Amino acid sequence: MCNENIRRENRFIAGAIVIVLIAFCAGCVQQNPPENAGSNAPIAANANTNANTNTTIASNAPAVSQVQVTLPLVDALMNDEGFVNEAKSSLQLTDDQVQKLKDAARNDVLTLDENDNNDTRSTRAAIKKAEATINKTLGNEKGAQFLNLVQQRGAETASVSPPNSIPKDTRIVINSPAYRMDEFKDGQLVKSYKVGIGYPEWPLPTGLRKAAEIIFSPTWTPPDSPWVKGKFAPGKTVEAGSKDNPLGILKIPIGLPNLIHGGKQPGKLGTFASHGCVGLTNELVRKFAVELASMGGTELTPEQEREYEQQKTKTQEVKLSDPVPVELRYETIVVQNGKLIIYRDVYEKGTNTEENLRKVLDAAGVSFDSFSPQDQQKMLDAVKSMALDAHGNPVDENANDNDNKSGRSKSGSHITTAVKGKKDITLEFAQLAGKGYPDPVNLEG
Repeated sequence: MCNENIRRENRFIAGAIVIVLIAFCAGCVQQNPPENAGSNAPIAANANTNANTNTTIASNAPAVSQVQVTLPLVDALMNDEGFVNEAKSSLQLTDDQVQKLKDAARNDVLTLDENDNNDTRSTRAAIKKAEATINKTLGNEKGAQFLNLVQQRGAETASVSPPNSIPKDTRIVINSPAYRMDEFKDGQLVKSYKVGIGYPEWPLPTGLRKAAEIIFSPTWTPPDSPWVKGKFAPGKTVEAGSKDNPLGILKIPIGLPNLIHGGKQPGKLGTFASHGCVGLTNELVRKFAVELASMGGTELTPEQEREYEQQKTKTQEVKLSDPVPVELRYETIVVQNGKLIIYRDVYEKGTNTEENLRKVLDAAGVSFDSFSPQDQQKMLDAVKSMALDAHGNPVDENANDNDNKSGRSKSGSHITTAVKGKKDITLEFAQLAGKGYPDPVNLEG
């Protein structure tokens, strides 16, 4: 979640947001099964409509979301003074409890090393470990209340679209399992990017955010973590313009604690690349910033960008006249212009199932039962073969996280830096011609 910059991103959406806990938070509220965790199923919400873009954006109305709570996310939030004060006030936490929780989350982050290739960690294991640690520190009752608060403050989600939906307005759409970011203008796809996404231990959330500003030459406050690689003193701000700043030449906040930012090498696009952010190379993030500004009704030319970049030691903000909605999706089954694409379930949400396959096909106007038995079997085989986590272990949407019979990775000390094996399978069917989500347009990355 880019907690390297968390202390400078203390801008939470105002208002009370009521969030339903994800499946691991037992006994607190009615639970949602993991297979509904992605955006392959619609989630209802109340929201306001932006008059300029005719799109629904986050509001103060109640909303439902899925947030994968890990200790790195807790660590980021516990560094936000506003969140800590709210937790102390609303949950009646003592200073001792707050400090113990801070220490537990920080110690977990300190053990993560992205330079070790012995990948042993997984999203579900990280979620389970976070729940156990929080309950051990605060007790089960306050632990459940704290998880609920993290859910509220870790997301600014107002809605999630039906499967493979094509926006009718102006917005950015990011589908994590596809490592793809799209620009829509008035319902027309005009540009696509290949992006890096958050490691499974720092998963990107789902839901509707918004981009309201572009920040050139951002500063960076490194945490006391192994992935800092010993270059900087923890907590000491790396000044704007430093060549070692992992945020690159600019960052675009899309709701704490997530960003779109530069600084990535080309080889990190199309794979895991960040601590909960959307990563681009500096060259690509320059182009994207100009396009985003235009979408938001603000003039930003390449010449102006160069002027900002020449003042490397000065952090400068460009405000968008109209904030641009940014929709974060988790769709592992996609109908795309005649093709059925099944992506790996890298965040282990249990979305690669026959049930979701049928929902996606129905949304495209084609019934699963209309296919021949041979084609049906091809689809089911593809779904099953992609129901794997990043390590290649089976993801069972009905599995108990305490049961590791499937070989699912246990919580360890290493960050998952790459997907082992195929990332996706593509099947073509005549019945799907011209249906579904559009192919990439002017793809870069």
